[in-house]
Amino acid sequence: MGNVSVIIPTWNREDTVGKAIYSALSQTVPPMEVLVCDDGSTDKTMELVRSINDPRVRWIQGIRGGRPAIPRNRGIKESQGEWLAFLDSDDRWLPEKLEKQLQLAEKSNCLAVCSNAGRFIPDKGMVGNLLLWNNDQVNFDDLLYVNQVICSSAIIHKSLFATVGGFPEDVRFTAIEDYSLWLRVATRTDFAFVGEPLLIYCDDPAASLRSKDADVFEQRRIVFDNFKEWGKEHNIPGVYLRKVRMRRVVDLLTLPKAMLHGLIVHLKKYFLK
Repeated sequence: MGNVSVIIPTWNREDTVGKAIYSALSQTVPPMEVLVCDDGSTDKTMELVRSINDPRVRWIQGIRGGRPAIPRNRGIKESQGEWLAFLDSDDRWLPEKLEKQLQLAEKSNCLAVCSNAGRFIPDKGMVGNLLLWNNDQVNFDDLLYVNQVICSSAIIHKSLFATVGGFPEDVRFTAIEDYSLWLRVATRTDFAFVGEPLLIYCDDPAASLRSKDADVFEQRRIVFDNFKEWGKEHNIPGVYLRKVRMRRVVDLLTLPKAMLHGLIVHLKKYFLK
């Protein structure tokens, strides 16, 4: 089925990272390595990880960057597997996750696979699935509408990274760096999608990098502009660039009232240049 490198970025997650690691080690198709990529932890995360008695677990030291893209990219560079699987240090996989995804990758001839997730909210417990998506694949057009790929569910064939690069590390991409990467991946392959939840996603607003006050319009502009820059640099088919431009127009035409203020601000900046 192919060897899998699991990449777990972490920062001060001594309370949860152990469960994430053991959920990866306990897969019915075991990974060849689990790379725990630190972002300058100051608690006992390092001691906990190094106490795990399994040669597949590797601690990848790092200084504080403040963006998960940085340790994830460090893991990509250190990885040795044919497939790269991403797992956040507060999430947990179900035992058959990798097996079912690798089987689907072979069946569908896709070089990327994702799945649904059970949504866990602290103090509330499990509250259903995270996604309402019912299709058996997620393609480029789907992703332009909304990001349907949960990072902790994604496995990507390593060969794609020679072209798509890694997660954008600029601070502007904090909390949206995965969306930027998935769009690039989707120009090379569709994501096969497993409809059943294959992981438990911890939805904890207090610990999340995703702000409730985030300007969604601005985030999508950043991601789409980054895609266009990458696309021109790598000479991707023009159809993808045209689709991004059209999606921006649709965003403007269907802008919710809550986003109108942000649009006005952007237009003022443009005309006052």
